[in-house]
Amino acid sequence: MENRKITRLGREVSVVGLGCWQLGADWGEVDENDALAVLHAAADAGVTFFDTADVYGDGRSERLVGRFRADHPDVFVATKMGRRVEQVPENYVAANFREWNDRSRRNLGMDTLDLVQLHCPPTAVYSTDAVYDALDAMVDEGRIKAYGVSVETCDEALAALARPNVASVQIILNCLRLKPLERVLPAASDAGAGIIARVPLASGLLSGRYTASTTFAADDHRNFNRHGEAFDVGETFAGVPYDVGLEAVERLRGLVPEGQTLAQFALRWILDQPGLSTVIPGARNAAQATANTAAAALAPLPEEAAAGVRATYEELIRPLVHDRW
Repeated sequence: MENRKITRLGREVSVVGLGCWQLGADWGEVDENDALAVLHAAADAGVTFFDTADVYGDGRSERLVGRFRADHPDVFVATKMGRRVEQVPENYVAANFREWNDRSRRNLGMDTLDLVQLHCPPTAVYSTDAVYDALDAMVDEGRIKAYGVSVETCDEALAALARPNVASVQIILNCLRLKPLERVLPAASDAGAGIIARVPLASGLLSGRYTASTTFAADDHRNFNRHGEAFDVGETFAGVPYDVGLEAVERLRGLVPEGQTLAQFALRWILDQPGLSTVIPGARNAAQATANTAAAALAPLPEEAAAGVRATYEELIRPLVHDRW
């Protein structure tokens, strides 16, 4: 497994990490044994970066990651905070940060958390001095080692990267969401901040497994959030209408080198982007986790494949997503 250094964190992380949203909620049922098997399979394949959040299953994901970490104390755990309350800037204050932090530390069984990220808060939060003062104080108090942000838009990412102690930015980046390549990844590289690519398979679209007749469980966000009913629609299929996404997938399928899956191709494309630190695909079972990590060992994609991704984006996707996020 390749590792890349995040200067502002002062450490290296595996280029393929594990996103643990699926182990908490909103992706259909994942039982406890399967969830723990996913975590252990990822670690066995060389993953050192595990990303969770206090809102995933209302703490279930954090608790599972905490149990796993007890057996793997050297892994790096990133969590997120802020989505368990009404999304107004007034809730992003020091007293709430400490309350949320205490809960996450209990869930994870850690006195000092490796990385805490603001979890896609209201846009105004990214430009509020008091927010960063409170986060700096939490570092000074030994509650957290570092902090970052998770964002919906590129402008939010750039606002956060202007702050000297933001260690990382988590942003949607995949073959259907190319805008971060223009300014966000270069800005992060210049600042020494990490880029964590989330929703790398566009909620599974880029696995190539889905068709027009695929159905999703009632408790799966790919069913209940297709139009942003529960949270930002960009988190579901990367904000791309499902039928358009399927058409894009068919075009991309023809670019995949022999011996790779479409999912591995999509992950390798992300890994090839300058300034990328780690990508965090989720997994519902151990086999998926192992297959995802294999992307790290693949050769960089040929130029014609990268050009094909860009052409597909420009022709099908750009008009629908580029100016929105």
